[in-house]
Amino acid sequence: MSKLNAILKRINKLRINFAFVIPKETVELIHQTAVIEDVIGDYVELKKNGSNYRGLSPFTNEKTPSFYVVPSKGIFKCFSSGKGGSLATFLMEHEKVSYPEALRIMARRYNIEIQEREQTPEELAAVTEKESLAAVTSWAQKWLTDQLQNTPEGKAIGLSYFKNRGFRNDILEKFLIGFCPEGWEVMTNAALDAGYTKERLIATGLSKAKQSDGKLFDFFHGRVMFPIRDVTGKVIGFGGRTLKTEKKIAKYFNSSDSLLYDKSNALYGVYLAKPHILKEDMCFLVEGYTDVMAMHQSGVENVVSSSGTALTKGQIHIIRRITKNVTVLFDGDRAGMAAALRGIDILLKEGMNVKVVTFPDGDDPDSYSKKVSSEEFQKYIREDALDFLAFKSDFLSTDAGDDPLKRAELIHSIVETIACVPDAIQRSVYVQTTAARLKLPEELLQGEVAKELQKRLKLEARKTSFKSKSSSEGYRGSEGYYEQTGPPPSAPLPGFENVPTEISEDLAPGIPARNRTDRDILEDNLIRLLMEHGEEMVSVEIEIEMGSEGDTDNDDEGVFTEVPFAELLVHRIETYSLALESESSNFIFEKYKKSLDEYVLPSTDSFFEETTPEVQSRAANLLVNKYSLSENWEHKHEIFVIREADILEKALSSATTRLMLFDVQKNIDTVIRALARKGVTDEEVTRLLREKINLDRMAVDLNASLGVVILPK
Repeated sequence: MSKLNAILKRINKLRINFAFVIPKETVELIHQTAVIEDVIGDYVELKKNGSNYRGLSPFTNEKTPSFYVVPSKGIFKCFSSGKGGSLATFLMEHEKVSYPEALRIMARRYNIEIQEREQTPEELAAVTEKESLAAVTSWAQKWLTDQLQNTPEGKAIGLSYFKNRGFRNDILEKFLIGFCPEGWEVMTNAALDAGYTKERLIATGLSKAKQSDGKLFDFFHGRVMFPIRDVTGKVIGFGGRTLKTEKKIAKYFNSSDSLLYDKSNALYGVYLAKPHILKEDMCFLVEGYTDVMAMHQSGVENVVSSSGTALTKGQIHIIRRITKNVTVLFDGDRAGMAAALRGIDILLKEGMNVKVVTFPDGDDPDSYSKKVSSEEFQKYIREDALDFLAFKSDFLSTDAGDDPLKRAELIHSIVETIACVPDAIQRSVYVQTTAARLKLPEELLQGEVAKELQKRLKLEARKTSFKSKSSSEGYRGSEGYYEQTGPPPSAPLPGFENVPTEISEDLAPGIPARNRTDRDILEDNLIRLLMEHGEEMVSVEIEIEMGSEGDTDNDDEGVFTEVPFAELLVHRIETYSLALESESSNFIFEKYKKSLDEYVLPSTDSFFEETTPEVQSRAANLLVNKYSLSENWEHKHEIFVIREADILEKALSSATTRLMLFDVQKNIDTVIRALARKGVTDEEVTRLLREKINLDRMAVDLNASLGVVILPK
């Protein structure tokens, strides 16, 4: 037993050392300093919406904004994904990091110094696998940059390469450019000496293991290095360019995909470009690393690159959270243009507004920027931008010439592109302009676009049908997977545990089971009232004991007192013995109940600190209103409406009555199922009918209190 205790003490000691090492006062300072709309604004383009902010969800591929930030409460709510919570929750969800690392991200954003105990290199920024990889990658970036700037080999090979291409040193420093020495194990050995493990080096793709003996070697040896950063400025991967001319050697290598780096969801230059994209409300999209650097050197900073890979939806989503306007810069050669054209359809499908700039034959943004002045370059890319359809029509028409078959192919290709535009009005405009450009009847082009849309709808329907069959065992509700019969029922009446679930809805009074509101929604409404109005004071009548017969003169005068609405709600739920079946709703209720016992009310923050994701999501969902009444109704039009805050007693009465009615109707269903069983004795039938009559009366009375009249059948 003593040995077991020793082991447990050792485990607890390790937990303390590795878990949370940021001082409490620093945590408080971070929370007090961080402005939720500013930090989330680094990831999402937020627009003012009354007292709140709204933008496109960073978690789903939506086209209508349903992501809300509520500064007054310090929370966010994403209606399309169901996620919600505090700023720390947002960073944990979006960056897939732990709570301590989310705090560190906020601290870096506001230059708050965090004093932590001395840790091993991998512990320094890492308590999770992803953070461990980030620590290795961050070390590698600093080491590689130092190799370029401060070693003889780096200066002679790497630095001279960029100087010969006309890049200034301030641009190299701005992009953290580095160099990996020619030796096969130079960086690997340096990383091992710094305390990083072989497993981490392999996971980040910095090192590879030989198949023959498992020995590590530098994956990027002999290459100039382009660190790839995410929107927060954290280095997540690398691109490496060889300086050798042998054709058998690949010109570019990228980091392999890992928990930290996913090339389909990374854009080179996005960290530096984001504030300029927001300012210009437009993003230039180029192909290569040096294209981005060259444009910065020419004074154009709202530019990103797909890092030499085919454009992906994930990359487009990153841009779309900042702006919907994209100008694609194509290389001057026709092969490059033809390849880039394929990416335009993806941009259009995601609802982007697309323009195109082409350079003279043989030039790309990098080479062209070196031939002209910064002013001329900026003027060229802004004034020579073409609408994507005009560009595509002209480009393909050159190849088609007067060949009827090729012209038919051209028209079909343009029809497919127009069909990618999600907005019907925009599609109609594009049909008109393209028909005029190609000298075609507008009706013909419109009909072809309609056929293409119909074909895509059928294909999508087929996919949806397949998914439905694949998930026929159940469907996803707000709390997880349920069987097809619906969410898990509440506890059955005693003695009715084995009653069959099939019932005739026509037998039950009131609302048929299929049309009833889910109990979760009814509970949500009750808890929403608690969280939204808990602090407001309401007047309640209290009972007093008569001290003497002389006091009876005041029998008709009620005695009133002011209490927090939360206290009235908790008292009402306990008086009616209402049970909350949702764990998160029950947690919130119990927290209020406990706080009231201590004569305080819980703060909003307390539901987002050290609570489960389910509780945080439920709290955010209840606190954030997707729609709000315009102040113009009162201030401008003098139209005055009844606000919920003015009728809290009525709102509470309605919420509790509906919850009681749900339970009564459910018990009626249970009795009906029991009556339908085979082999029910006469005595049981009599008892069940009495039970049903009582429940029916209760249902009628509860409905009547809600203003609902149940007509006899």
